[in-house]
Amino acid sequence: MHTLIFATLVFLAATLLVGSHYYVYRRLIKSSALPRKIHRVLTIVLLVLAGLIPGVFIASRIVSRQALGSISLLAYFWLGTLFYLMILLLCWDAARLAAWMAKKTMIRRKADSEEPQDPGRRLFIRRVGAGACLLGSAAMTGVGIKGAFAPALTPEIPVRLKKLPPALSGFRLALLSDLHIGPVLGEEFLRTVVEKTNSLKPDLIAITGDVVDMPVDKLSDQIAILKDLHAPHGVFFTTGNHEFFFGAAQWIKFIRTLGIRVLANELVTIGDKDGANFELAGIHDFSGGWFDPALAPDASKAMAQHDPEKELLLMAHQPKQIQAAVSHKAGLQLSGHTHGGQIWPFGLLTQLDQPYLSGLHRHDEDTQIFVTRGVGFWGPPMRVGAPAEIPILILTS
Repeated sequence: MHTLIFATLVFLAATLLVGSHYYVYRRLIKSSALPRKIHRVLTIVLLVLAGLIPGVFIASRIVSRQALGSISLLAYFWLGTLFYLMILLLCWDAARLAAWMAKKTMIRRKADSEEPQDPGRRLFIRRVGAGACLLGSAAMTGVGIKGAFAPALTPEIPVRLKKLPPALSGFRLALLSDLHIGPVLGEEFLRTVVEKTNSLKPDLIAITGDVVDMPVDKLSDQIAILKDLHAPHGVFFTTGNHEFFFGAAQWIKFIRTLGIRVLANELVTIGDKDGANFELAGIHDFSGGWFDPALAPDASKAMAQHDPEKELLLMAHQPKQIQAAVSHKAGLQLSGHTHGGQIWPFGLLTQLDQPYLSGLHRHDEDTQIFVTRGVGFWGPPMRVGAPAEIPILILTS
């Protein structure tokens, strides 16, 4: 990645991390005027939790998943709780500001002098508000944890494709994305995903990136479970942005040893090469060129051998790579990346960057896109309003 881009991302992340914890300190601890000992203990706890988040991220590149243990789980639990705590505190402050402005307006209209404030009453209101926000964020964290570890849904979605041969109508394509095996999710989770995917009896399995969240030398034993995926027409993989965070070239090399075909700006023919078939292409993640120019997404290279008479499906991790599918008149793009928002209302921010959040959409006359919510999670072990899924696309002519 270019040094300037990396430095900018680190600066923004650090600013957000420090700013959010300082705001929580001011609103939950300082403004509540707690006894000195309680104030000191809570401040230390908040500082430790703040340090855990970058600490786990850095440690995941150095030590094994087993060495991280439950520390990573605690750090990411706190990250999710912090997210909802910030939302609730901001809403509470907005309500207080609105009430204050309304009161000021009424005083001016009555031409009365402002009544003296009762310090005890103000402190009571601050404490009640802080406590309510803390309990509310804890409740949302509980809901999110339950959603994150609930069994993945397995919806069957029919997708009509103009050029699909009638002989292949009913073709079952399983779409796996965003497993995020790493500090939190590990071998047991991945084995469950593999077994469930195989039980759906797909004709083909497409994996659209973000499988890993640690380097190869720290995670290869767990990822090797993917070799147990089976489908008559094969298992295919293309990179997501998280593969590039942890050495995409090394991961591509390792995944190939599992019997999985990596589509690195490549195209293959699926079905009977002399009769009923369609084409499947895969391009690298949108951000690939930032990390390694040799692994930049190249749709022209991937689809140079495309036969315009045949149906074309494109595997591309991010939905905003849709223009590559449109330019080459692909009938369907397969994507992930968004997690369906993962934690409501974070999806509203995701939609500022991505054209589609989840589900099947028609982009134009020739091209559709299906975006899966993914089966794992990243960061907070939480899903709110965006359940995990292993969708089966039923291709029909």
